[in-house]
Amino acid sequence: MDKQMYRIKIGDSVKEYPQGTTYLELAKEHQSEYEADIVLAMIENRLEELEKPIKSDCEVSFVTTASTVGNKTYRRSMKLLFVKAVHDVGGHDVIKKVHVGYSVSKGYYCTIEGEITLDEEFLAKVDARMKQMSEERLPIQKRSISTDDAIKLFAKYGMHDKEKLFRYRRSSTVNIYSLNEFEDYYYGYMVPDTSYLKYFKLYLYEGGVVLQMPVKGAPTVVPEFKPQHKLFKVLQESVEWGNMLEVGTVGELNEAVTKQDVSELILVQEALQEKKIAEIAQQIAERPDVKFVLIAGPSSSGKTTFSHRLSVQLRANGLKPHPIAVDNYFKNRVDTPKDASGEYDFECLEAIDLELFNQDMCSLLAGEEIMLPTYNFKTGEREYRGDKKKLGEQDILVIEGIHGLNDKMSHALPTENKFKIYISALTQINIDEHNQIPTTDGRLIRRIVRDARTRGTSAKRTIELWPSVRRGEEANIFPFQEQADVMFNSALIYELAVLKQYAEPALFEIESDCEEYTEAKRLLKFFDYFVGIGGENIPANSILREFIGGGCFRI
Repeated sequence: MDKQMYRIKIGDSVKEYPQGTTYLELAKEHQSEYEADIVLAMIENRLEELEKPIKSDCEVSFVTTASTVGNKTYRRSMKLLFVKAVHDVGGHDVIKKVHVGYSVSKGYYCTIEGEITLDEEFLAKVDARMKQMSEERLPIQKRSISTDDAIKLFAKYGMHDKEKLFRYRRSSTVNIYSLNEFEDYYYGYMVPDTSYLKYFKLYLYEGGVVLQMPVKGAPTVVPEFKPQHKLFKVLQESVEWGNMLEVGTVGELNEAVTKQDVSELILVQEALQEKKIAEIAQQIAERPDVKFVLIAGPSSSGKTTFSHRLSVQLRANGLKPHPIAVDNYFKNRVDTPKDASGEYDFECLEAIDLELFNQDMCSLLAGEEIMLPTYNFKTGEREYRGDKKKLGEQDILVIEGIHGLNDKMSHALPTENKFKIYISALTQINIDEHNQIPTTDGRLIRRIVRDARTRGTSAKRTIELWPSVRRGEEANIFPFQEQADVMFNSALIYELAVLKQYAEPALFEIESDCEEYTEAKRLLKFFDYFVGIGGENIPANSILREFIGGGCFRI
């Protein structure tokens, strides 16, 4: 009996392929048209792994490691290769746990529990084993099992984070990936086999290992490892907070929500943040020369609420804080630089009237009175509305803006008069021992919720704009984060369980024929891991209130 034939459109060509043909076969046929490796297929706005067979007439496009989704697929698959290699080298009975944690440099910080000596010799063996498996082109196989069987399987393997996670899973099945005999679970799609996993480097760092990998812009180049010691310290502190609260993974959070008094968890987490803010205010108060507190961080970090809470603590230390919005120093719109697409670029440093800003700040430092400008976003021009400012002995300016850590913005101000704070929402919990929650996901979810509430912006539009926001952060914020005097992590260990209720309705509005549907579907699947927490439990001064509303500060 002849096999059924399917008409497949790829680019401008249409060809017929027999039933049973896989997307991998199509990818190999078209790989020469792409510089980067094809790792996934896109079928009418739906992602598919390459091993899947075609099932109908359809239009197919390909996803490579040069894209965001493709790069994430590569990095996710590389984690499986690394974890398997560590177990092979150390011994499956010796290695108790490999924990793949937060991002450091352009890789993941990983720790290993077991009776091994983590040194250069051990790392060289892991590196060699990873390269050997890559050369062997071992298939990364996928099978689906019942959720009950997955719980039993991971209990047997000692992967108790996954065991706890799946106790709260709504879906009746779980997808398991395997390399030879080693089985694991990963949140998201994987490459077909280990031959794709050629580019990586391993570095010993702070008692663990950094698995360094390419970024999407250069998918075959492993970037130089650049330790970020201040950021790493803040991330380690977050891990300690999680250990203190006994909530380091989503499964443990779900247990706390369902079996404990979640209000106590929330209050303790909020108290830890307030204690940290009070410590920062104390540091500032102990430096009497400081007159300018400069706060910067990426989108949806909670900068505004943090500024208010810091101001409260500064007042408790006898200081008189005054907010200054850098946005009021925007150049008139007619003088604003434009980006490559011809749109006004309000995020670049040159969009700010740096000379006027520095002139005004120096005048204040000299004890002079100035007139502060107000930027009219409707007319695109600066205006003066009688807002006068003069600094007394106890007065201090709290200045929030994305360029606050860049010395070019405050070039005329003496170093001893500045105190720089970097703030970001550095996600504090993992899905499980091998699946971390990207910081960017946490901030994107915050922004979806806030934009829908305060600006009437759809989740579709927020997701559409997110790559542009990220490019601005990469150019204007992240390169300067290590120049901060202190760093503050605004993420809350419980927040995704709260944001779930607000974000899901907005994500469900995105239609399946939209480009943003794939991302919306991914986030909705992500929220399935969480047991929800009601917003009524959140204190009025919480940073989370900046996004869900109901806060006590005027924002």
